[in-house]
Amino acid sequence: QKKLYRSRSNRYLGGVCGGLADFFGLDATIIRIIWVAAVLLAGSGILFYIICWILIPEEPYYSIS
Repeated sequence: QKKLYRSRSNRYLGGVCGGLADFFGLDATIIRIIWVAAVLLAGSGILFYIICWILIPEEPYYSIS
């Protein structure tokens, strides 16, 4: 089962976009472009990013599986 984490390796700010990209199997650049579009068009993207940064846990250094 996949878990959603903020990425430690694929990050610019908080790793939210990198984590979402890993979770959905997409390129992080696509997620970032969508996020920038949400910020520019609706303005709510910034608030949503901050909420995700707080709520999504950071990727563990190692995984026990």
